[in-house]
Amino acid sequence: MSTGLRSGQVAEAAGVNIQTLRYYERRGLLAEPERSNGGHRLYREDAVTTLRVIKAAQRLGFTLEEVAELLEAGRHRHGRPVAGLQDRAAAKLAEVDAKIADLTTIRTALAAAVDAGCDDLTVCASSTCCPIPFTNLAEENRHAEPCC
Repeated sequence: MSTGLRSGQVAEAAGVNIQTLRYYERRGLLAEPERSNGGHRLYREDAVTTLRVIKAAQRLGFTLEEVAELLEAGRHRHGRPVAGLQDRAAAKLAEVDAKIADLTTIRTALAAAVDAGCDDLTVCASSTCCPIPFTNLAEENRHAEPCC
């Protein structure tokens, strides 16, 4: 094979660096390329698309292991239905919703701490009216200062 894209061309077109390209190749996310007579890697055009898919999936929260599984499922589908993107996207959506709920709780507590003027974490933690959820510490130290 004497035609194809060299590593730098693929990396630039996909918006990744060459080390990332090689790492994905080692992990099996990207097919091993042909070699030129001079030993240079020569990638097919679809390598750019594969790299863009990998980066997009990562931005959606999929780990590289999950991306590898999705790519593998797509490669071996051959017209048969397999557990692929639909099921995994639904599972990832549930994870994202749980993280949003956790972050909303954290945001509410931090906003309350800011509104209450909490300035000293130790004093606030020992106060019964502390908006930060130090319930165990607050119950143990009910005799502390009245408010943050």
